[in-house]
Parts: sequence; C-alpha cells; structure tokens
Amino acid sequence: MIPNKEKDLSAWYIELVQQADLMDYSAIKGFYIYKPYLYDMWEKYKSSLEAEIRKEGVQDAYFPILIPESLLKKEVEHIEGFTPEVAWVERAGDKKLEERYAVRPTSETIMYYSYSKWIHSYKDLPLKLNQWNNMVRWETKETRFLLRQRENLWQEGHSAFKTAEEADKDARKMLEIYSKIIKDLLAIPFFAGRKSESEKFAGAVTSYTLETIFDNGYAAQIATSHYLGQNFSKAFDIKFLNENNQWEYVYQTSWGTSTRLLGAMIIIHSDNNGLILPPKIAPIQFVIIPIIYSEEDKSLKSLELSKLIFEKIKSFGFSCKLDDSLEKTPGWKYNEYELKGIPFRISVGEKEVLSREISIKRRFDGKIFNIKVDELSKEFLQELIEKTQTEMYEKAQAKINKLVQKVKDSNLAIDLLKLNKPIIVSWCNEMECEKHIKDLTGATSRVILDDSPEEKVCVFCGNKARVTALFAKSF
Repeated sequence: MIPNKEKDLSAWYIELVQQADLMDYSAIKGFYIYKPYLYDMWEKYKSSLEAEIRKEGVQDAYFPILIPESLLKKEVEHIEGFTPEVAWVERAGDKKLEERYAVRPTSETIMYYSYSKWIHSYKDLPLKLNQWNNMVRWETKETRFLLRQRENLWQEGHSAFKTAEEADKDARKMLEIYSKIIKDLLAIPFFAGRKSESEKFAGAVTSYTLETIFDNGYAAQIATSHYLGQNFSKAFDIKFLNENNQWEYVYQTSWGTSTRLLGAMIIIHSDNNGLILPPKIAPIQFVIIPIIYSEEDKSLKSLELSKLIFEKIKSFGFSCKLDDSLEKTPGWKYNEYELKGIPFRISVGEKEVLSREISIKRRFDGKIFNIKVDELSKEFLQELIEKTQTEMYEKAQAKINKLVQKVKDSNLAIDLLKLNKPIIVSWCNEMECEKHIKDLTGATSRVILDDSPEEKVCVFCGNKARVTALFAKSF
C-alpha cells in the first residue's frame, strides 16, 4: 500500500519510488542506487539535452572528481558557500596526504585551473564544455530520493567568452534550452527568473533559475544557469590577448541540471495508484496484455493478435512491452503497470479478436481511445503521445496556478508562508528583508519574476518595491 499523497506527500513519495522499482537504499546514508527503470529516464533526458547544447557549440569533456583544497580556496565566496557540504579525502591507504582533496561538489575550480592553461588568445574563445558526472554534497538535512541526496548525477556546463554581453546572453540561452526540454519532455510547469543576492550561486554575478511548486506548496529548484562575470577568471588568472594585443580576463558562465528533475516530475504528475509518466520519457510507452490464464489459452487468437499489435507498434519506433506471462492474472498486471506509470495499456481478449478493434487506455486520466487494428498507424500514436504530453502539462500548470496566490497584504503574506503556501509579492529585494522573512516563516525568495512590481512598496517591510518575486519554502 502506498501512503496517501494528499495527507503525507513525503511518505507517499518515498514509498512510491521504492514500490515502482526506481531506486533503493545503499550501504551509505544519503547515497542511493539508481535502478534500470529510472536510469532509462535519465538517459532519455541526457539525449534530449545533448542534442540541444550541441547546436550551441558545446562539447563534452570529463574532469577529475577530486579537487585540491588550494584550488577550491581560490574563489573566496565560492568556498564559503560550499564548505559546510564538502566531503574531504585526507588519506591514501595509511599515508596522510600533504593536501586535502574535496570530492567534487561542483567543478568550477578544477576546470578553471585548466582553462587558465588553454586560453591564450581571443581566437581560443568562446570555450564551451559540458560534463556528465556525479557530485557529492554532504547534506545535513533529511535526505530524500533524487530531491536531496549526498551524491547526485548531473550535468554541468562551463563556458568562457570575450565580453560580458556574450556571457550573460549564453547564461540566458541555456536557461531557455532547459525550459524547452523540461516542458516538452517532462511536462513540468515552472517559474523562470533570477535568484536574489542571498539565494544566488556562490561566486555568481547573476543566477537564473527555474522553480516549480509541489502539491504541498513547497518549491523546488529544477535548473540553474549562472553568469559568473570575471569572478573566477581573476581568481584563476584566465586571460586572453584581444584583437588590440591587450590582455583581458574572460567572462564566464556555468549551468546545470540533475536527477532532481526526475523527482520533481514524479511528484508533480503521479497519484495514489502509482507513477504517471509523460510518454516521451517513459521507458515503456505501451503495454499489451493478452487475456490468457493457462497454457491452453496461449493458442487462442488473443495472443496472436497481441503479437501482431506488438510488432506493429515496435515497427513505428515506440517502446512497447508484451506481457504474455502466466504467473500473474491480467488484473494483477493492470495494477502493476499502473504502479509503474506506463502511459498506455492495450488489453486483447475475445472481444478484440472478433471486432478487430482495440481500446488504448491512458494512465494519465483513464481516458480510452478506440481504433481498428488495421488503422493503427505511427501518426495516430504520435498524435496520442503529443496530446497526452500537452494535457499533462496543462493539468499540472492549472494545479500550480491554484496553489500560488498574489498577495498585497503584509499580514496575509506572513500567515500564508507560515502555512507553507507559496505567494507572489511586490518586494524590495533587500537581503535584510529576506532574512527577516526567513527567520519569521522559513520561506525565502525562490525566484525574481519581474523588475516592474505592481505595487510601489514592499509587501513585507514597506520600503520601495523593486521586483516581483515568488516566495515559498524549499522542499
């Protein structure tokens, strides 16, 4: 039994991830095992992102997982932001190392050490590299599958440019790419904008972000892209000779997403019966269940028709499973594939054999689509997939729209945040004000949405309002 999502989202989520065979606990607290069903989804996301960033001239590389402490300390703000979560290697066998090595919390420092050796001239720019790897941040809070782990799978891109304008444009472009893929592939709605000074990435000039909202009102960051300015290039002496034969420091960006995305997708779409997966990222898009109960039934026409439909769907390029096993009843299989979130189910019995018409049941909402077997086409199934992706996104967006309130009254704003209700307000964008709200409610500004607030004064402190922002607690 899975706990009720509406009553206890955290317990529901933890149990669902295990029952759907996505992840398991390892021997180390906060380090989890990615099982094949989940890893397939990560690979699909990876392929989609790779295709888009290649168009921007980004190449893949790989840098070491260990970072010398001396490198990590070169950018002061950066090391201060990560020190509480850094895991250190201090010994090799019985020998104490001369210098400590950080287990990669992020790769700016180890990569920029090399950038300083590789970049000499304006002809070497722009330099755009991405790596798919793991990173370790020793979370002190309660860990959760995908959403808060001590080891995460992710990608991190790092680019260097001649000018500030080029770099900031690149940071924004990468956020646009994330936006497109997260909407089209995972059907996740979000708020896009930038982080406040208190919440931005350590060492960044500007952090751009995508934030989504869960059913319980908590917010989750699902993608970030940072304009780093010259903060790291000056710390690591990354310079180039410009067209006028003068030395300049490069301007940089970094951008990343992680398997956290998949956790957000699971929470946003799934229900008390199990996973609901967008068909574009589902490991198995269609499952066919012939109505058979014994070896004798295997000779019936229902199995023959099931195999024909299976081969047809496979030939169209879609992922499909034919379950003709006898160990479990058709009813048990219905529940199992509902739990695993397979987007479309086709049952084939005597009725389907006689009519040569099948019903495709959609996991998302239980809606049934009928079609003659002879008319089943790639175009029909592709349209069904696109329609389902769109409707899943629209339903999730409508739910978020109901959860988030625009607030103009100070007392109401405070009361709602204390109740874990996300709000959009006109805000002064001052660190002191944000700290006061955090101390009072536990909420922070998740994303600055607009530089033109509706109200003239900050809803919290009464000073001049400078931005419109989403405030919420972080999940």
